Amino acid sequence: METRREPWLKRLPALFEIPALDPVRARRRIALMERTIMLPVKVFFVAMIFYSFNYRPWVGQISSALDVTVETVQFMFGFYILFSVLLAVPLFAIHKVPLALVQWTTVMAALVDGLLLAAMTLITGGMDSVLFWLFIGLILRNSVSVPPGFSQIVLNLATSLCYALVAVMDVAIASNLDDTTSQALDLNPHVSPGEPIILRMLVLWLMSMTCYGVQAFLEQQRLTEEEAGEFAARESQLHSAGRLAAEFAHQIKNPLAVIHNAAYSLRRSLKPGNPAAEQQLEIIQEEVARADRVITQVMGYAQLGEGRVEKLDVVEKINQAIEQVFPASVSTDIQVRKYFADHFPPLLMQRGHLSEILVNLLQNAREALGRQGTIQVEALCQRNHTVEISIADNGPGIPPDKVERIFEAYFTTKEKGTGLGLAIVKHNAELYGGSISVESTLGKGAKFTVLFPAKALPRPILQ
Repeated sequence: METRREPWLKRLPALFEIPALDPVRARRRIALMERTIMLPVKVFFVAMIFYSFNYRPWVGQISSALDVTVETVQFMFGFYILFSVLLAVPLFAIHKVPLALVQWTTVMAALVDGLLLAAMTLITGGMDSVLFWLFIGLILRNSVSVPPGFSQIVLNLATSLCYALVAVMDVAIASNLDDTTSQALDLNPHVSPGEPIILRMLVLWLMSMTCYGVQAFLEQQRLTEEEAGEFAARESQLHSAGRLAAEFAHQIKNPLAVIHNAAYSLRRSLKPGNPAAEQQLEIIQEEVARADRVITQVMGYAQLGEGRVEKLDVVEKINQAIEQVFPASVSTDIQVRKYFADHFPPLLMQRGHLSEILVNLLQNAREALGRQGTIQVEALCQRNHTVEISIADNGPGIPPDKVERIFEAYFTTKEKGTGLGLAIVKHNAELYGGSISVESTLGKGAKFTVLFPAKALPRPILQ
């Protein structure tokens, strides 16, 4: 029973993970909540509070600890206005200032708002004040403006602690008031203040968890919809690329077949005793056959439409490629060292394309090393979810004059090479919006790096 529960428990935290928002969406959410909604609301409440402090006092003329509290809140109110103005400046230049500064000012504004709301709650009834419900509004506001994760959880906790501070000070002030002042203010003494404090703190904490859970659910839904859209788009473009490749192969192969048949007919009708003409016709037939084989190999891309896009595990596919090029049953003096990051997004690709890239690069590294050497295989995930795979060897390296042409079709440095391996690797990477680069120093080896944007749509086969 425990073995069945363990995988489920391990997957449970992943359900509540919320990926970091991209900068565009983060700025858009902050602008909507902080600039479009919160700024007008703040202006309204500041004007109302200013009027109440100066023209219609919140409480009557009293001489007690509460009088000192009101004067303190009035003093804090002036600083609140100053801080709010300063913190609002980045909102009006939200697309020009760094996102980190905008997020920092948003968090500070939320903390300042929570402190002022706590002060106003204290002088308008404390635990009996209707302003308690505004703390729930602050938590909702934080869930939209503050990046999901640790900072949002801490800020919502700080907001709830502001209300806890109100409750503590409310009890302390009420205990210091005499009976006359309590009757004048119509204050009801709290028989058991602990119970309402706990219940209202639970309400605030439950609201924080609910907001976070809703965000996690909506984000998972959005990612699922985006992934489905990428699946459909990649399938459609790959099928279109396959049909285009097949049509191209058909259009080229037909003239080659006509040339081959014509050469065959001429060769049969050629009179004996003309070896030069017969030799020329034989060359034509051989070259046509060679061109046909090359086109058949290159137009293997026509099979693009026959496969299907899958969610591929990066580490699993790399290990499979290493096992294919360096099978355990065959001993070798070449060492393969691996370094993989802890987490990767799934790659939306056809299985054969990624395998072809990895196997080609590993096979090239093995051939470059010969009998012994070291191959370093690394896989990293960048902050923008781009997957970076690099394969490096400590072989002889690539001459500088050949590095620039290494990805050209039919260009090869091997005696029996076709010059198509790296060209196919480059094509397969670019088909998914990726890229490949090479770094090499003579005598120190070569390093090939492939980048796969996890969220990029594939490019057309011909541009």
